[in-house]
Amino acid sequence: MCRTLCLFVLLLLLATTPLAATAQQPAPTANPADDLLAAWNREAKKLVDMAEDFPEEKYSYKPTPEVRSFAEQLAHVAEANLRFARLSRGEAPGGTPEHSSEAGTKAEIVALLKKSFADGAELIRQAGETGLNQTIQLPNRTLSRYGLWTAAVVNAAEHYGNLVVYYRLNGLVPPTTRAAQERHRPR
Repeated sequence: MCRTLCLFVLLLLLATTPLAATAQQPAPTANPADDLLAAWNREAKKLVDMAEDFPEEKYSYKPTPEVRSFAEQLAHVAEANLRFARLSRGEAPGGTPEHSSEAGTKAEIVALLKKSFADGAELIRQAGETGLNQTIQLPNRTLSRYGLWTAAVVNAAEHYGNLVVYYRLNGLVPPTTRAAQERHRPR
C-alpha cells in the first residue's frame, strides 16, 4: 500500500513538474507598438469592409441634410488619416487636402481609404516602440507619436460608429455584425 502511494506521488510530481516550470515562466509581454498597429488594422478593416460593402447608389445618403453623406464620411476619415500621417512624419499641421472637396466615386473613395490606412500602418510599423515614444510638437501641445496614433484609432472608431447608423437607417446590417452573427449561428 505504501509502495503504491509513493509511486502515485512520484508519478504525480513528475507529471506536474513541467506544468509548474511552465507556469513559473512569465508570459511574453505585449509590445505596445504591435498592440497599436493591431488596433489600427482592426479599425481599417471595419471601415474598408463597410466602404466596399455599402451599395454605391446609397453613397450619397445623409441621415439629415446637415451631416455628411456616407461617401463624405469615408473621405473625411481618409483625409484625417493622411493628416495624422503628416503629423507623425513631423510635417506642419494643416496643409492642403489630399483629395478634392468632392467625395468621388465609390472606387476612388475605397482606394483613398485603403491607401490612408496602409500609409498609417507603415508609419506605425516603422516607428516601432522607440519611435512611438518620441514627441511631436503641435501648436497648442506636445504629444507622443503613440498618443497621436491612439487619437487616430479613436477617430476611425468614432466614424465607424457613425456609419453603423447609416447602415441601420438603410435597413442594412454592417459587415462586422453580419460576420459576428455568422460565427454565432447554430450549425
